Amino acid sequence: MSATTKTLSNGVKIPWIAFGTGTALYTQDAEAATTLAIQSNFKHIDCAQMYENEDSSGKAIAKFPRESLFVTTKLAKLQPGETVRESLQGSLKRLGLQYVDLWLIHTPKQHTGTVKEVWKACEEVYKEGLTKSIGVSNFTVKDLQEILEVATVVPQVNQACTAYFWLIELHPYDYKVSKPLLELHKKHGIVTESYGGLAPLTTNPGGPLEPVLKTVREALEKRRGSPVTEGQVLQKWLQAKDIVIVTTSYKESRLKEYVDALNVPALTPEEEQAIDEAGSKVHYRRFVSQFPESTPSQRIGRAATHAGGCMLHVLPPR
Repeated sequence: MSATTKTLSNGVKIPWIAFGTGTALYTQDAEAATTLAIQSNFKHIDCAQMYENEDSSGKAIAKFPRESLFVTTKLAKLQPGETVRESLQGSLKRLGLQYVDLWLIHTPKQHTGTVKEVWKACEEVYKEGLTKSIGVSNFTVKDLQEILEVATVVPQVNQACTAYFWLIELHPYDYKVSKPLLELHKKHGIVTESYGGLAPLTTNPGGPLEPVLKTVREALEKRRGSPVTEGQVLQKWLQAKDIVIVTTSYKESRLKEYVDALNVPALTPEEEQAIDEAGSKVHYRRFVSQFPESTPSQRIGRAATHAGGCMLHVLPPR
């Protein structure tokens, strides 16, 4: 992986950090925020049919040269009689594009019993050139294994969840439980994308990572010779794990901070391990359920307490 991109299995280069048009922008007009992100040097825009703002995201994208941007969008539930090709064409019309760079199945839960057929249809639009790359989102080990049985094109990306929850985040507090999925990605050359990578700071501060992040930040500042934030430390940890980041903000200063992480020195193996060890002491997830189709048994672990969309697992001593 270069400083700014990672190469997918088909040779397409994907920018290491993406601006997400979901979360706070979900169902909202995304034109101003997306424009600001691109002006702040984001090159990768992560869209989705489910976010219901492809049209306003497209207005922002249209202000910049198409070849300068990497655009992702995601397939939602197909309408009765609708094909994958027709659904993608609808997204392209709303985005104002001739093609997208990455087309993902947003969740297998919306294609129960038909996910193999849906994947084969994704292969067809890929071969047709309507998308430069194809992949999945929120697929567990079991889900990936199901489509790998029929795939002639292996998914190039999984916007990641773990084997246990229908979620799209990955950070030190859930890295340990995510390892089976990450190992399957590595085996098949699937790039991992992560949402919620800054959750240990933004929604679960004060945990065992806090002193470690502070120590690593101070060391990085000495090596860099200029300020580094703890958010940037987490970004460097994700980069060390070979993970593409999806993040968002309305604030120009925060957007520029995220992009500036590319200029921060890499973590040493010792720093990466220290973050791994601190993160393994707690299992936390911000997004308990991203999709209404999930059931309580899929969302709630035996040792979990949850409130307000958050989940915290305290792991026993090893």
